[in-house]
Amino acid sequence: MSLIAGAGDSKSDSMEAIIAAKKGDFQAARDFIEKASASMEKTHEIQTQLIRDEMTGNSRETTLLMVHAQDHLCSAQLLRDLAIEFTDLYELVMKGREKE
Repeated sequence: MSLIAGAGDSKSDSMEAIIAAKKGDFQAARDFIEKASASMEKTHEIQTQLIRDEMTGNSRETTLLMVHAQDHLCSAQLLRDLAIEFTDLYELVMKGREKE
């Protein structure tokens, strides 16, 4: 459940980053991205430990919940990366408008 919760926190912060960037609040967007990254780092540590456990013969049963958790983690990583790109893009577009 920690994987799902951490990934969910990261996804929420990433969406908040995109919303802030769209409004032109790039500092808030970057703050949300930083929070999303921190959640992702903690969640990735949990995933890494699960992988280490499996490598040492301490594997767990592959359940639908674990598959869901991994899917949630992957989508959170993608959304965080997209939030970074959207923030950069919105900033570039808005600064270009200011020059006109």
